[in-house]
Amino acid sequence: MNEFAFSLRNAQLCALPSGGLWWAAESLLVVSDLHLGKSERMARRGGAMLPPYEIAETLSRLEAEIERCGARTVLCLGDSFDDIETAGQLSEKDSVWLTRLMGGREWIWIEGNHDPGPTEIGGTHLAHYRRGPLTFRHIARPRGQQGEISGHYHPKARFSGVAAPCFLVDANRVIMPAFGTYTGGLRCSDPVFSPLLQESALAVLTGRAARAVPMQLAG
Repeated sequence: MNEFAFSLRNAQLCALPSGGLWWAAESLLVVSDLHLGKSERMARRGGAMLPPYEIAETLSRLEAEIERCGARTVLCLGDSFDDIETAGQLSEKDSVWLTRLMGGREWIWIEGNHDPGPTEIGGTHLAHYRRGPLTFRHIARPRGQQGEISGHYHPKARFSGVAAPCFLVDANRVIMPAFGTYTGGLRCSDPVFSPLLQESALAVLTGRAARAVPMQLAG
């Protein structure tokens, strides 16, 4: 098994090596921070020129995970687009690709700080979403929230010489890694995580397999 299985508020979840989160009982796949169109947004604003292939690469990995899991619901946990303009400027090929992925399944877009509001793309657009014992939002709230799954921070960890995007998991919440191709990250040792996570939190590194280590031991 390459996944890391754990329970959050009695919901049985799997952190996937790809950076997706799978809730089998609900046939629900969660991905966060796709940042589709980052290369276009940076070029438009006069920033660094990046190879414009990240949308195809991100959608390809997302499609593979949807097919592997057989997900009936896909929940995108905010910052799915690098800004609100990008959502309306997808190429015809990418728009058709995304529409095909959405076809025949429930698709939920959670608003992020990069894409704060509905777009013309289909699906359901929400500020946050609750299903069973779990609440999904883009940015974690301070300690005290239970059963919360969020993204935003793009956490990364280093352990035994290996650095990778990671999930941060404790008894109350999950902070997910960025799924998008062109996304930086915040080290899990950053002080921003201290008020959000318990000392017993795990860092679950992504890659060939989802590998869990104590967050305090991950750099």
